[in-house]
Amino acid sequence: MKHIKYLIFAIAGSVLISCDTEEYLNPVPDSVVTVDAFFQTDADVFSGLMGVYDAVQGVNDATNSNEATTNRGVQFEHLLTEHRSDNTRNGTTEGSKADFHRYLVNANNVESQDYYASMYEVIFRANNILNFIEIADAGNQARYTAEAKFLRAYAYFKLVRLYSDVPLVTEVVSPDDKETAFTRTPEAEIYAQIITDLQEAISVLDNSNVVRASKAAAQGILAKVYLTQDNPNYTGARQLCEDIVNSGDYALEPDFSDVFYSGTDEEYDASASSEVIFAVQYISGNQLESQGFSAEFTSPASNRTGSEDGQNILEDNLIADFATAGGDRTAVSYATFGLSNEVTKFLPEGSDITAVPPTYGAGRDAGNDYIALRYADVLLLHVEAIMAGAESTSDAAALASFQAVRDRAGLTAPVSSITQDDLLLERRVELAFENQRFFDLVRFGVAETVLSAFSTDLGYAFDSRKLLLPIPASEINLSGGLLTQNPGY
Repeated sequence: MKHIKYLIFAIAGSVLISCDTEEYLNPVPDSVVTVDAFFQTDADVFSGLMGVYDAVQGVNDATNSNEATTNRGVQFEHLLTEHRSDNTRNGTTEGSKADFHRYLVNANNVESQDYYASMYEVIFRANNILNFIEIADAGNQARYTAEAKFLRAYAYFKLVRLYSDVPLVTEVVSPDDKETAFTRTPEAEIYAQIITDLQEAISVLDNSNVVRASKAAAQGILAKVYLTQDNPNYTGARQLCEDIVNSGDYALEPDFSDVFYSGTDEEYDASASSEVIFAVQYISGNQLESQGFSAEFTSPASNRTGSEDGQNILEDNLIADFATAGGDRTAVSYATFGLSNEVTKFLPEGSDITAVPPTYGAGRDAGNDYIALRYADVLLLHVEAIMAGAESTSDAAALASFQAVRDRAGLTAPVSSITQDDLLLERRVELAFENQRFFDLVRFGVAETVLSAFSTDLGYAFDSRKLLLPIPASEINLSGGLLTQNPGY
């Protein structure tokens, strides 16, 4: 299934909500059919479920929509993750997008505000579907419920790692219930809800789909949740990873390039992959279905038709790690144009990097899919779970998972022991530009050390408080001050 789109029927004068509280946690377009009128059949509920996926997908930045009020979904995620690690930066120091790599994000940052609102858009739509699940055919109710809960858990896992305590809302909020809408919930309670939602999804779903929630997607995300908590559940994470491996439903692509492209001149269709477990799909040439982040990663230095300054420009220490540990992944991951080192993993439509002008035409209407979870990530999570916080491991199962990823990269020398540094390095070069590095540093407990040294070398303004983003000021204003700010902002 290449096309996921929320079906909204515009009717003049039919407005679902108008209260500030509901605009925050129940955001919808100004003119829509009310949910009571819309959810009448199984097909209606299914369309609404597709709308939850659409909220994750977001709206292309190339549209004419106001960036301050239009949710971009995951399309801005590299700013909040890669740019706040030691992997990449913006090509300029101007504008709000450039604040992330210099650790200067404030509560008025429009991209952070957009991402926060986008994840709550996912949560609202998921809660809304769950509220009307009984309208669906009896045979579909369990699956629709599992998918909605998976997506709600997915959004909350993003929010809790970036903002810490956030409002936990599991039902559609009434207009006068500001207490629920704006009271920050402790991380432990949010993680408990995430785990409950994912466990239910695992018990219902199968592995028949890549662009919708699957059993393996829920298992992989839950394994990462278990490893992220203050008291990691290493045994549970290991079992989940081994369940995915033993399912036989996934395998590493023999060629690393094939993880991202299905052909020389085509964007990657995740549905055809043996490695991708969960992906957000886009369609090229249609601004309502395409994405703009592929173009954002390019700059005039490479004669691309994307961002005027370039985003996700590689930091020198990442280039050094590719030189020592990248293997065959290096040439696929980035290329150098003059003084600019740019991401090539997601070239729009799989375009030829040497072509001038670019072969993909309007790069801001790209169809490359956002890969949320893939098998190589699971194999390395398996190693991490077996290591269980120790400095190193020589466990045979861990060595096998680690070696498989390295072998695919052409690094076939046998490994007899794996340290935490080895694993963190391997994850860095394998998953570069896939929005994992920042979370890895935090999960391994080295974020403050690594980012302090990195920012000092480059003159950036990092301190430990910057490991969390500020709660958007717009949301605090909507709450009348009930929603509190993170320390240091």
